[in-house]
Amino acid sequence: MNDELERLYANRFDERDRAWKQVVWNILWRKVFHQWIRQQDRLLDLGAGYCEFINSATARRRIAVDLNPATASFAGAGVEVRAVSADDLSFLGAGDLDVVFTSNFLEHLPSKEAVTRVIEEVRRVLAVGGRFIVMGPNVRLLPGAYWDYFDHHVPLSDRSVCEALLVHGFSLRKVESRFLPYTVKGSGLRWPWLVHAYLAARPLSSAILGKQFLVVAEKRS
Repeated sequence: MNDELERLYANRFDERDRAWKQVVWNILWRKVFHQWIRQQDRLLDLGAGYCEFINSATARRRIAVDLNPATASFAGAGVEVRAVSADDLSFLGAGDLDVVFTSNFLEHLPSKEAVTRVIEEVRRVLAVGGRFIVMGPNVRLLPGAYWDYFDHHVPLSDRSVCEALLVHGFSLRKVESRFLPYTVKGSGLRWPWLVHAYLAARPLSSAILGKQFLVVAEKRS
């Protein structure tokens, strides 16, 4: 299973794709995500992939969780890599983390029951007041293209993710149904200034081009 993951993503993203994604995430960290993650926080990236987010982030402790064997080779200095299932973070105790981040991951799980188990495990490892930051393709805005990836199994929208989080002990702090475009893959316009321009033009640019949701939730006591 793990070797199959490695082959799938190696086929999907070539070296040029990965390099561009790292540029994009460096910008997103500086312009967007740093506001929810403090330098003293303990941060986990769930479904870290090629570590673009966690390598960009600044935090006291940084952990990447992914079953893809290639993840470890892309982790930057100081990033802990754990090849464990997202619904079994038993290497962490209750309340050990301040922030859990995940991007384009939950839809790859085999079922909504699996999504529920992950949310419950995230809540367990977060301290009270800890933040769960979730990004993903919005099936409401991508009814056909959502299924173009072979490993998309669970249809999720901002609304369904918010409902699940509320039921499982989270409060909602920020919800955007339209945050970023669907994917950077296949775009010939790989210029950093375009990413800066898109972010500077929000919310108008997101209203026109955004196909991914962003949810920032907080663990209730």
